[in-house]
Amino acid sequence: MHKKRLSVQPIRYRPIGVIHSPFTQRQGMPIQAAFAHAVSGTIELEPQYADGLKDLEGFSHLILLYHFHLSEGYQLQVKPFLEEEMHGVFAMRAPNRPNAIGISVVRLERIEGSRLYVSDLDVVDGTPLLDIKPYVPQFDDRHDVRIGWLEGRVHGAGSKRSDGRFE
Repeated sequence: MHKKRLSVQPIRYRPIGVIHSPFTQRQGMPIQAAFAHAVSGTIELEPQYADGLKDLEGFSHLILLYHFHLSEGYQLQVKPFLEEEMHGVFAMRAPNRPNAIGISVVRLERIEGSRLYVSDLDVVDGTPLLDIKPYVPQFDDRHDVRIGWLEGRVHGAGSKRSDGRFE
């Protein structure tokens, strides 16, 4: 069997918009969108992408893919917010990663032109948006899930806030 090598060519993405939120810094933010109940924000999509919003208003939730623009560097093992043990960066959702890509599921409230109003937002103001995808439970929800080292730790996660450990 022939193994294909990873591409050495750089991959370049251009933001399609900017996410605005009440959070001006990472410290004190909810650590996941599921714990950012009623935190409202907006997405300013670049005007040339507005036609891509057609039919999006029929979805209640969106998956946002964005660039962790405040992240600098990374470590392959770090301490997460939910415990003091070290874990591999790929076994957690830490912002400092080899490719600083974030993901959040947010509630879509409404669309006005190229501006989206969302809630349950856990993103720092000014974050560059890379893509939007509709959340579809039949595609995205899984029932046979294991959550590894997070087992027994997620129940208290709603009260945790970002403490600056990734700055």
